[in-house]
Amino acid sequence: MARPVTDGFSWTRPQLAPRRLPSRGARKETLRPGRAVGECARRPRHPHAAVKLTAQETRMSSLRGRITGGQQAPADRGHVAHFAGDGPPPAWQAAVDAVTAAHEAFPSWSASAPSERSAVLMHAAHLLMLRTGRIVQTMAAETGAAGPWAAFNAKLAAQFLLDAAAAAVRPGGQVMPASSEGSCSLQVRVPLGVIAALTPRHAPLLMAARAVALPLALGNAVVLKPSEAAPVAGGMLLREVLIEAGLPDGVLTVVSHDADDAEDAAELGRALVADRRVRAVTFTGSATAGRQVAVAAARHLKPALIEAGGKNSLLVLDDADVEYAANAAVVSSFLNAGQGGLSTERIFVDRTLADDFLARLAEKVTRPDRTGPTWPAEVTGAMSDPRAARRVAALVADALAKGATAVTGTGRLDEDTACLAPVVLTDVTADMDIWSQEVAGPVVTVHVVDGTDEAVALAGTPPCGPTAGVITRDWAAGLDVARRLPARAVHVNNRAADPVQAPFGHLTDSGYGPQAGLIGIEYFTETRWITAGVLGRPDFPL
Repeated sequence: MARPVTDGFSWTRPQLAPRRLPSRGARKETLRPGRAVGECARRPRHPHAAVKLTAQETRMSSLRGRITGGQQAPADRGHVAHFAGDGPPPAWQAAVDAVTAAHEAFPSWSASAPSERSAVLMHAAHLLMLRTGRIVQTMAAETGAAGPWAAFNAKLAAQFLLDAAAAAVRPGGQVMPASSEGSCSLQVRVPLGVIAALTPRHAPLLMAARAVALPLALGNAVVLKPSEAAPVAGGMLLREVLIEAGLPDGVLTVVSHDADDAEDAAELGRALVADRRVRAVTFTGSATAGRQVAVAAARHLKPALIEAGGKNSLLVLDDADVEYAANAAVVSSFLNAGQGGLSTERIFVDRTLADDFLARLAEKVTRPDRTGPTWPAEVTGAMSDPRAARRVAALVADALAKGATAVTGTGRLDEDTACLAPVVLTDVTADMDIWSQEVAGPVVTVHVVDGTDEAVALAGTPPCGPTAGVITRDWAAGLDVARRLPARAVHVNNRAADPVQAPFGHLTDSGYGPQAGLIGIEYFTETRWITAGVLGRPDFPL
C-alpha cells in the first residue's frame, strides 16, 4: 500500500521502513550566536537560501506531483466547488487530494483503541526530543531562528504530544434517563472526522504540534497547511516523526505552496474550508487572514478555532519590583524578536516608577546579558520574513512622524538581513497606526499611567491580545486586576509560556475557541445520543 508523503501537497511513495529526514549538516552561520545589539548576522535575504535544502524538502513548496495511491488523483466534484474549462486550479486540486487521503484514513484511525493512539503520540514525543539538533538546523535554515528558540520549540512541541497522549482516554459520556421502560439512553463523544489546520511561520514546529496533537489523539484525521516559509519545520518533519512512531497512512497529510505565491496560499485555504469532508478548521495567523477563514467557515456552517493575535499588555503596578518588571518586559516583548501571538506589545507602567523602569528597560535592550534572567530573549531584532519586517518598520516610521519618542532603536530596517534593531517607544497616541495594529516584531510601546484603573482601561483598548501580564508585590491586587482584564490568559508575576494542558484560547479581536484542556476535547469531538431497547422492543406506532 502506498504511503502519502507531502513532497508537493500529497504525493506518495512505496511503503518503506521509517526513516529520518536526511541531514543537511551543521550550519553554524545560521544559528546566530551572541553578538552586540544592533549588529545583525549577515544572511541571505530569503531564509531558504541560507542552506541548500534536500531535493525532497525543496519540492515541499511545489504545486506539482499531486499523487495519491500511486496515481493522479482526480478532483472529487461532489465535495468541493465546480469549475469550468480546464478544471480546478492546482492549489485547489492539491487540497482535494490531501483531504481525500485523510478522509479515507479516518474510519480505521477513529476506530483504534485510545491506548494505541496514546502510544503513537508518546513515541513521537520521544523521537522529537531526540531530533532537537535537527530541528535547530531546520528552523535556522527556513526562518533564521536562533538556536535557543528552536530548541524551546522542540521541547514544547514534545510536551504537546505527551499531553495529547494523556487526553486520548479523557472523552467521556453519560447515561441519561430513558423515556420508556426497558430502554437505555446514552450520550457519547466521538471524533469529528477530518480537521484542517492552518499554522504560521513563527514557532512553526510548536504551532504545528499544538494544532495536530489533540485532534489526532481523539481519533480525528488532520490536513496540516504550514506556512510557506517553514514547510519542513512546520509540517514535513513532524509528519515524518509521527509516521516513524506508528501513525497510519493518511491520518496526517501536509499541504504547502510556493513561498512567493500569495494567491496559492489563499486558494489552498479556501479549498480546505470549502471541502464538505472537512468538519472543522483551526487557524493561527494574522487578524486579516483569521477573519477571512472565520467568514468562510461560517459560510459552510463548520466550526472554526481562530487565533488571530492582537495587542498583548503588561501592567506594571505602583508597588512592582522594577528590576523584575524590566526583565519580564524584555523577555515577553523580544523573545523570538517579538514574532508571536503571545508577545507583549504595550506596557502600562505607573507614573511613580516610569523613569526607573524605562532606564532599566533601555539598558537591558541595548546591552543584553547573555547569561542573565532575560536570556534567551532575541534582542537582535532579526525577523524571519522581509515583508513582515518592512511592515514593522513602516509602523515605527509612522509613529515617529506623528510624535512618538524612540527610547531605543531607530526603526530603520536592514533589507539584506531583515533586521530591525529593537525599538521601545513612548508618547504613542491613538492616531498612530501602531496604537491599533498588531506589530508582531521587535517593537514595544510604553505608556505612563496614573493608577491601576487607568492601566486596566487602556489595556482593554481594542484590539486586545489573548494574553496579559501583571507585575506587583501584592498577590491579591494582582488577582483582582487579572479578573478585570479582557484576556484569555493573565500571568501575575509569571512567564507567559502557558502549560500545554491549560484551556488556552482567544477572546474578542484576538479570535475565539480553546486550544487545549477539557474544553479543547469538546471542540474536536461531538456528542452522539444513542438509545437502545434493552428489555424487549417498543410497540409501534408510538
